[in-house]
Amino acid sequence: MQTLLLSVALIAAIAPVATCLAQAEPAPAKRPMTFEDLQKMKRLGETAVSPDGKWLVYSVTTVDLDQNKKTAELFLQRIAGGDAKPLTAAKPGDSGVQFSADGKRILFLSSREGGQQVWLADFDPATGVASNPKKLTTISTEADNARWSPDSHSIVFTSSVYPDCPAITPTDAVGDTCNAGRDAAAATSKVKAQIFTHLLYRHWDHFTGAKRSHLFLATVETGAIRDLTPNDPHDVPPFSLGGDGGFAISPDSRELAFTENLDEEPAISVSASIFTLDLTTPAAKPVKVSTSKGGNFSPAYSPDGKYLAWRSEERPGYEADKFRLFVYDRAAKTAKDLLPKFDRWVDEFAWAPDSNWIYFVSGSKGEAPICEVAIAGDSKELCTISQSKGEFSDLHPLPSGVRGFLVATKMTVEHPSEVVRFEAFSDYKSDTSSNDKSSNAAVQKRQKQSPYSAVSVLFTITEFQLTHLNVLAHLDLPAMESFWFTALDGTQLQGFLIRPPAFDPAKKYPVKFLIHGGPQGAWGDSWSYRWNPELFAANGYVVVMINPRGSTGYGQAIVDGVNGDWGGKPFTDLMLGLDYAERYYPFIDKNREAALGASYGGFMANWILGHTDRFKCIVSHDGMFNPESAYGTTEEMWFNEWEFKGKPWDYYGKPDAENPFRKWSPMMSAKNFKTPTLVVHGQLDYRLDVSEGYQLFDTLQRLKVPSKMLYFPDEGHWVLKPQNSQLWYKTVNDWVDQWTGTAATSR
Repeated sequence: MQTLLLSVALIAAIAPVATCLAQAEPAPAKRPMTFEDLQKMKRLGETAVSPDGKWLVYSVTTVDLDQNKKTAELFLQRIAGGDAKPLTAAKPGDSGVQFSADGKRILFLSSREGGQQVWLADFDPATGVASNPKKLTTISTEADNARWSPDSHSIVFTSSVYPDCPAITPTDAVGDTCNAGRDAAAATSKVKAQIFTHLLYRHWDHFTGAKRSHLFLATVETGAIRDLTPNDPHDVPPFSLGGDGGFAISPDSRELAFTENLDEEPAISVSASIFTLDLTTPAAKPVKVSTSKGGNFSPAYSPDGKYLAWRSEERPGYEADKFRLFVYDRAAKTAKDLLPKFDRWVDEFAWAPDSNWIYFVSGSKGEAPICEVAIAGDSKELCTISQSKGEFSDLHPLPSGVRGFLVATKMTVEHPSEVVRFEAFSDYKSDTSSNDKSSNAAVQKRQKQSPYSAVSVLFTITEFQLTHLNVLAHLDLPAMESFWFTALDGTQLQGFLIRPPAFDPAKKYPVKFLIHGGPQGAWGDSWSYRWNPELFAANGYVVVMINPRGSTGYGQAIVDGVNGDWGGKPFTDLMLGLDYAERYYPFIDKNREAALGASYGGFMANWILGHTDRFKCIVSHDGMFNPESAYGTTEEMWFNEWEFKGKPWDYYGKPDAENPFRKWSPMMSAKNFKTPTLVVHGQLDYRLDVSEGYQLFDTLQRLKVPSKMLYFPDEGHWVLKPQNSQLWYKTVNDWVDQWTGTAATSR
């Protein structure tokens, strides 16, 4: 030890001399991020891990702003470390890679020969080379969401078909011929009219038409397929923004678990259930195994086949109820809430290889850490696997005998998503040194009965970054700061602040006050390409974000606090949070503040317009202006009926104060509108119809309030096309610059 200390002392003494002899070149100056920088960044997509835990495949999307397009490509690299390389046998645009259980083949989805189909290729686990790609399916209605069966002899996928066509079977092509004929007739017909006989005739950004998603089983050896949900008039599985597939195959490949909503009117219901289906008997019927009346999603079998887990909500009609983690004992046919005292959502989960533990992600106070819980006993759930800040997702537990025990994706407000690997070291064998250049400082120790050992020992868990898609060292991306404040009723709430690049504490800065959507959502330590806080700060603004009532990550009572109270406590929460920031951060110029929001944030921007004049300008994107008309033009009617406690006609004849559709209507306060407002809306937004934007803009114009409307004929609830996004950012920033008086100094 004395020798070590002496060596360190000698190095410290020599260092100044060495510095004088060889001056290091100064680090290049950092600069604020631009929209063009944002578009040049590579975007991590789906990830897949080989069954031996040695290979990682992931999708990377690049943006060509000049060509106004995005291109996704598949890459492969060793999980133990190494350079990434394109996945052989794949082409740009291919997606959905899945490894077979023996690791010797992969499947992927490709449109290289027309419509999207399932393709197979050989895979060499020793070299990572994929070769000999061959198309497996040829179904006329195309294939999506493909997954291997654990025995590698079959593949389950989804395809949207006409339920009234004959069922597609291995021995009868009449069903596929019927579907192909119906599609061809619709494409060539000069009449594009549609007849609706049910609700949910359109969804998010498209008209649903007569087709429904069905599950199919394809035999790998022959390519023969059969419809597993023949003639079913429902979508199986139902549409999900999470995109988890909605189905799983048992370890013995004999059973399928899937999500389906059997309610007669899906537009007013979120009560999806979990069903199982015997795959060995073509005539078998689905069996319902979930009992909750709320939504049930994301089924997943344990590796040993004893259990089936899923995410479950309790209250029907409420899409933002607490997502619980349910585990079903297949032998006993009983299910239990594995986390009965856990007061946050289970956003996603994955089984550990030994089936004794489940890893899960749960949003918490602006972060999304990785947690774990034991299947047996009264083990307390622990959110201690990920100690670094950020939001984690896409969990892939690794088998024993390889470097690391878990692979996941991670993002922060300062950096887009990358793939990370977690390693665990016991104290009696604790060599955490590593020559891995991607190692970071996220290290933790804890004492507990662990999935990594049969005994209770001290573990050090270390996080290593595997991918390096984007190096942002040249950009000045200020850290996000957190603060807490007290609401009127004493509730503690959280806010966040980002300072502008090249921050000078002696200066006063204007504010962009961002309001999140949902309303059951949250600001946090996460990256975004649509509402990027760092980009909003880049041209000389302080960005302030508040998580008011309705925000996730603080317990279900906070989430429920927005129900039936859209302009009540959430509004005062936001204003008090901004008041606190103004007092605590003296560099904020409270006379130059702008409020910006989308979706529910757009509603709140509209509400602010009629209830305070504190802002110099407002940006309202896809906001609800008239709740009564929004009820009649939306597609997911369950949302409005839950949030406004019924239907508009339930309140006819009652005073406005007792009618949530009018009590919380921004339109009813139009006489107070004075603040210059930019309205943004997309024609294909069927969640909040474009008529809401038209009504707001028309009202502002008639009141002679300075206003402008940015209309996108080819966008839905989100602005996704690169050049549209460029126009969006420019228009929004220019509007704020104009009214906060910073146009002369902004970029």
